[in-house]
Amino acid sequence: MKLLEGKNAIITGASRGIGRGIAQVFAKHGANVAFTYSSSVEAAEELEQELTNMGVKAKAYKSNAASFEEAQELIANVSKDFSSIDILINNAGITKDNLLMRMSEEDFDKVIEVNLKSIFNMTKAVQRTMLKQRHGSIINMSSVVGVKGNAGQSNYAASKAGIIGFSKSMALELGSRNIRTNVIAPGFIETEMTAKLDEKTVQGWRDNIPLKRGGSPEDIANACVFLGSDLSSYVTGQVINVDGGMLT
Repeated sequence: MKLLEGKNAIITGASRGIGRGIAQVFAKHGANVAFTYSSSVEAAEELEQELTNMGVKAKAYKSNAASFEEAQELIANVSKDFSSIDILINNAGITKDNLLMRMSEEDFDKVIEVNLKSIFNMTKAVQRTMLKQRHGSIINMSSVVGVKGNAGQSNYAASKAGIIGFSKSMALELGSRNIRTNVIAPGFIETEMTAKLDEKTVQGWRDNIPLKRGGSPEDIANACVFLGSDLSSYVTGQVINVDGGMLT
C-alpha cells in the first residue's frame, strides 16, 4: 500500500545518511520528492536518478537551508516545478562537538545557524504555500540529545532542543489551517558516518540500547511516512523518539 501516493515532499540535506533513506522510502510510497544538497553533486544526481526510476517525480536542488534568501528561492522553485508542497522535512544538520571550555564561538554559532535557524528559514518560506492550500505536514528532525542533553555537544543539544520548542509553537500557530508540525528525535542511527567509527565503540553503544541495535535510516523514514501521511491527520505538536528505547 502506497501511503504517500501523489503527495509532494521537500527533504533538506538528502544526498546521504538519514535524508537519503527518507527520500528512498518516500518514493517507494508514491511521493514525488524535491530534495536539497549542499555540496555532493554526484550523490545528489545519483539519488535523483534512482528516485525517478521508481516512477515518481524527483529533483535535486543545491540550496543552503541556513540562508534565508536561499530558502525563499528554493520554495519558489519547488512550487514552480511541483504543483503543491504537501510535506516539508527539515533534516539538514551538522555537528561541531567539543566540551564548552574548548568550544569556539564560531562552532556554537555555526551549529545553531545550520540546525536551528534553517528550520525558521524553511518554515517561514513554505508557510504561505501551505496556508493557501489549507493543508501541510512539517516534520522537523531533532535528536535524543535535544531531549536529554549530552556532554561535549552543548551547541548541538541547544539547536535540537530549540527545534522542539519552535515546532510546538508552529503546531499552535498553524493548526487552525490544517498544517501539522511534528518532531522526530532519532537515537543512534547507523549511517556511512558511523561506519567510520571504531567497531568496539559502536558495539558498546548498541549494547546500551534496549533493542540492542542501532537504528537505520529506514527506521526514521518510516516514522516520517506516518507523519507525512493521512494516517497521522490528528497528530500535531508531538515529539516521537525513534531510539530503540534509549530514553525509556
